[in-house]
Amino acid sequence: MLIRQDGTALWVHAPAKLNLFLEVLGKRADGFHELETLMVAISLHDTLSFTEEPTPAIRLHCHSRLGSAEAVPTGDDNLVVRAAKLLQQYSGTSRGVSIHLWKRIPMAAGLAGGSTDAAAALVALDRLWELGLAPEELLSLAAQLGSDVAFFVRRVPAAICRGRGEKIQEVDRPLELSFVVARPASGLSTAEVFRHCRVSSRPRSVRPLVELLIDGRLKAASRCLHNSLQETATQLNPEVTDLITRLDGQPVVASAMTGSGTACFGLCGTPRLAGRIARGLRGSGVPWVMAVQTRA
Repeated sequence: MLIRQDGTALWVHAPAKLNLFLEVLGKRADGFHELETLMVAISLHDTLSFTEEPTPAIRLHCHSRLGSAEAVPTGDDNLVVRAAKLLQQYSGTSRGVSIHLWKRIPMAAGLAGGSTDAAAALVALDRLWELGLAPEELLSLAAQLGSDVAFFVRRVPAAICRGRGEKIQEVDRPLELSFVVARPASGLSTAEVFRHCRVSSRPRSVRPLVELLIDGRLKAASRCLHNSLQETATQLNPEVTDLITRLDGQPVVASAMTGSGTACFGLCGTPRLAGRIARGLRGSGVPWVMAVQTRA
């Protein structure tokens, strides 16, 4: 997450994420699932600006770059508005904000577009409203908004996340990786995917993948890419299967689905190769595709 001041406004680049590993370990008493996942922030990002309002109002203005088919809500059903109101309630502040959101991250794709925008709101408004909250307070608020929000609040490039995603262990070595990321025309509901998923009877560990990626052994690491939600997603949406097949037909090291889908990625040897594959897939009719790199 990149933040800069421009006059009276704070501008934030809120990155998307990929899950290079995701294991569902069990269902919890609170209805959520226990997970172990490796998340990396990538160069695809939404942009948000925050300018203080003279009233306590929270005003959100969305500028979607995704086309009319993906209209972005601007009320309480948007996580950005919910994050701002939660921060107001928690801190007791009566300060307001006008927020502009330029949406680039596809929705219902497993790229955490809503979660990263919510994290941007928490971090930026803590600064804009001069609240001075402790990191632990922001992380506690993040957990109330969604399972992926804490990862972005921590502002780390890569992390092993456990619990329902809110327990963050930073990967202490840089992972310099390139990907081609694609999404079919339709999305999937995260809740629906988790409702139908199976808990693994023989769960895998994320550690071998992390160690291989740190060592730069991409070919060996490709055998450790894993998403236990992928089978469920392909049953619910055949377009995921088609997209994985298309990616496997390209010169990628390996492919997998991210999060609860429907976006999928191919791990590439170089940024140039990722760009070439992205152009080819775009020309073949894949609705949304982009070459990305991990964030430092």
